[in-house]
Amino acid sequence: MYIEQGYKGLSEGWRYVLGIIAVFFVWQLLGGIPLIVALALKSDSLAVLGSGDLGLMSNVLGSNTFLFFMLLTFAIGLAALFLFVKFVHKQSLTSLTTSRKKTDWSRVLFAFGLWAFISVLFIFLDMYLAPEDYEYNFQLIPFLFLAVIAIVMIPLQTSMEEYFIRGYMMQGLGIMAKNRWFPLVFTSLLFGLMHILNPEVEKLGYGILIFYIGTGFFLGITTLMDDGLELAIGFHAANNLTAALLVTADWTAFQTHSVYRDISEPILGWDVLIPVFVVFPILLLIFSQIYGWRNWKEKLTGKVLSIEAFQASKQTEVEQL
Repeated sequence: MYIEQGYKGLSEGWRYVLGIIAVFFVWQLLGGIPLIVALALKSDSLAVLGSGDLGLMSNVLGSNTFLFFMLLTFAIGLAALFLFVKFVHKQSLTSLTTSRKKTDWSRVLFAFGLWAFISVLFIFLDMYLAPEDYEYNFQLIPFLFLAVIAIVMIPLQTSMEEYFIRGYMMQGLGIMAKNRWFPLVFTSLLFGLMHILNPEVEKLGYGILIFYIGTGFFLGITTLMDDGLELAIGFHAANNLTAALLVTADWTAFQTHSVYRDISEPILGWDVLIPVFVVFPILLLIFSQIYGWRNWKEKLTGKVLSIEAFQASKQTEVEQL
């Protein structure tokens, strides 16, 4: 009962509405101040900021510096979310994370390792099939700086997205709507549409949103079926970390000193559809077998308990011990 974990804090609807607005403001506006200041220290750089061109900003600051400041906005947003949950909702971080008594880090590590392995496998398979699409880009010193920034900051970036969208919003919308299907659909669509300004969309077209929305549904289903964010957090961190360290391109959101550079002309192909319609369902099957998922219909579309029913169920569990 992941959504019902919101009842372990103050769960009035107005608190969630205020929280979404406040955290988004801190994340997107206050969190961007360090980047604005860094660009302002470069002559004529604020014009670059106004253009919204991530590539130009990266060229001005250097890719590693720009990556750090871009990821810092997410770290600031994550801190704001945790503080709001603690002081306004009076809710513990554990109950925001999982329905288990404590965060299951083995789940985080398993999902991270599995998806990192699959991602690396797909990347090298593509390089084997189309070697002309890649060039060796490795430079030791810039890569070492990139590795430090990525390993420290990317998990904060991906955790911000998971805690805010599939954690805080999933619980809040579920409690307000009193069902599970609405927060699943809403947060999955929102996750996809949040990427609409990414340079990949401009280059590949709106069809790439199939991947982002499909990923949102995969992570939302995983969260509800597993009654926690652990698997989603591990998967998301692995996805972005392997992308940042292994392969970059001039038209992606992460333009880094990675090991390889994709120099092909981007097209919308199988690499968008295969993960959503083949790989993700297989991963859900693997997770379900390992973690014993049952009652799919109820967990994904059923009703959310009222606070009274939830408290009664917890009292019954205590009495049975």
